[in-house]
Amino acid sequence: MPGVYRFLLSARWAVIALVALLLIPTMVRLGFWQYHRHESRVARNELIGRNLGSAPVAFDTLSTPGWSVPTGQTWRTVTATGTYDTGHEFVVRGRTEPGGSSIGYFVVTPLRLADGKGSVLVNRGWVESAADAASYPAVPAPPGGEVTVTGRLRADETTANSGIRDRGGLPERQFKLINTAQQAEASGATVLGGYLELAGSGGTPVPLGEPNHSDIGPHMAYAIQWWLFAALLPVGLVVMARREARGDAPQGQAAQGQQQPAVA
Repeated sequence: MPGVYRFLLSARWAVIALVALLLIPTMVRLGFWQYHRHESRVARNELIGRNLGSAPVAFDTLSTPGWSVPTGQTWRTVTATGTYDTGHEFVVRGRTEPGGSSIGYFVVTPLRLADGKGSVLVNRGWVESAADAASYPAVPAPPGGEVTVTGRLRADETTANSGIRDRGGLPERQFKLINTAQQAEASGATVLGGYLELAGSGGTPVPLGEPNHSDIGPHMAYAIQWWLFAALLPVGLVVMARREARGDAPQGQAAQGQQQPAVA
């Protein structure tokens, strides 16, 4: 090794090299992590778009009591025919207004199926909070008589998939989750797994809009950034070493010049 680069054998540069060796694979892994998030987002968007555009199918041809909605079936267009059971209607606390920032409630009304197979939970939309947290909000009555509703198939909400904890102790007919097992236990009725999110526009409760399935997010850009950082790190080390070498050479020559004896 040329003398001008002997500083690379110093403890300081050993630490720099060690840090670089640790950072490069870490950055590569972070890049792949973001890339996989990008792939998941794209797959989710494709699934939503495909299922939202699917031909409507009867809810009870897919679901049975205790059924867990597979990921591939979520957002599928479904229909149900029956009569609304307002006696077992409930609201779900802490939900955001569609397209806004106000916190209110989702209104969920069971629909007793005309074929007698049980009830389907129907999320009819969003309403404002009541005057206080203990009061039941003002909820417009659903249509009377036999109706056919069309909406989107959604999976039961749980603490695991939503991050929302339902510890109980809430006022009557108020819950934190839309969960068919919980409602079957509370009402004693037969409830089919999953629920129907009512589609439509305008009115009260305020219907929920379609999920955004066009935005792929910034994950691919982040992946490329991490990989660029990993590739540029060795280049940066070379540049640092060369600059330090150029800075050492003049200092060494100056030191030699200072050691020369003065001419008498």
